[in-house]
Amino acid sequence: MKYMISWLERPQGSAVEYENAQKRILEVFGQWQTPDNLTIELFVVRVGEWGGHMLVECDDPLVVHKACSTFPAFEFKACPVVPVEDAVRVELEAIAWRDGLKGQ
Repeated sequence: MKYMISWLERPQGSAVEYENAQKRILEVFGQWQTPDNLTIELFVVRVGEWGGHMLVECDDPLVVHKACSTFPAFEFKACPVVPVEDAVRVELEAIAWRDGLKGQ
């Protein structure tokens, strides 16, 4: 299953607290290892923000949950996603089925 994981930094307090949080985030991230059963396909940061997006593939949702839980300074949203060509194919199948219903 593919997931699009998006995140933003949680609100902190003062400028000093933000600076300390950023140091800690980079300290933790610098030692984090990608789990063996999680493949990162895209990893980007939004320009001018403390957040970004990561497209991953993983068959175990708990691995995705653990990866997000590793960085509590961020609010994460992990959405299962499918390739557009697959989505269009099943949408067309659903439309064809619906159009074939009796009593139209």
